[in-house]
Amino acid sequence: MEALALARKEEQNQQLKERILQLKKERNAIILAHYYQRDEIQEVADFRGDSFLLAQKAASTDADVIVFCGVHFMGESAKILAPNKTVIIPDERAGCPMADMVNVDGLRALKKKHPNAKVVAYINTSAEVKAETDICCTSANAIKVIESVDSDEIIWVPDKNLGDYVSKFTDKKMIIWEGYCNTHDMLTVRDVEEMKAKYPEAEFVVHPECRPEVVKLGDFVGSTTAIIKYCKESPAKEFIVGTEDGTGYQLRKDSPDKTFHFATKYLVCPNMKVNNLKKVAKCLETMSPQIYVPPHIADQARLSLERMLQVK
Repeated sequence: MEALALARKEEQNQQLKERILQLKKERNAIILAHYYQRDEIQEVADFRGDSFLLAQKAASTDADVIVFCGVHFMGESAKILAPNKTVIIPDERAGCPMADMVNVDGLRALKKKHPNAKVVAYINTSAEVKAETDICCTSANAIKVIESVDSDEIIWVPDKNLGDYVSKFTDKKMIIWEGYCNTHDMLTVRDVEEMKAKYPEAEFVVHPECRPEVVKLGDFVGSTTAIIKYCKESPAKEFIVGTEDGTGYQLRKDSPDKTFHFATKYLVCPNMKVNNLKKVAKCLETMSPQIYVPPHIADQARLSLERMLQVK
């Protein structure tokens, strides 16, 4: 019975994939998928990446329609960088708890308290918050962005764990907001130590959104893209992975001869996983839900995102 159910599901998925390919062609659409998406979504994507790579792709695509398979702030960033494109997302309920941890009023109050500071916002923020910042960053380029800012004082929002990591690579004063990623913050030292005991030959690769005491245990620390690249190029054959489990798709694709153990079964972002093939097909059929960002917000936020993309 279980084998039959799996076969039926595979058949349904194949039909959905064919429908998506047809609709994509009709709409002149491109599908962008974050590395944390379900495997079947990453399979149909034209481009897979982390927040930084997807922002670059959204800014440069010739497609008329961008289907953004990620969470809401990512769709907003795509719309801000490509205002003349139609940006749709499979499920508008795909939010980001970390992005919700910083608000405009709180940020404005902090800016008043530190008038000489420049604001660096992690891309995991709403369009309204981006409009209040001087420059955005991702985990892939955060250190370079901090060093590019013409100020010795930085207001950093919203991820305290990434902020702590970045602060170790700069002499600038960091005023760090108390936000965090619910998924990465779940990983504990005990989880890692248990996995290291179980797989003593494995290297531990970890995302800097994890807790500082967990990051300290890493054999390699980096963004999702950096982790994938490191694992591909490393001579090691076994890894304990400290980031969201959707990354496993690209890790296995790039390094089929290597073994990957996720540091805990809880490294799953429920918001990223609300998207599925049915929703991708439906949003292409109905051209909804569409992302809308008010022009006055988009114009300000665009400055922060474009400054980020200019940092080399």
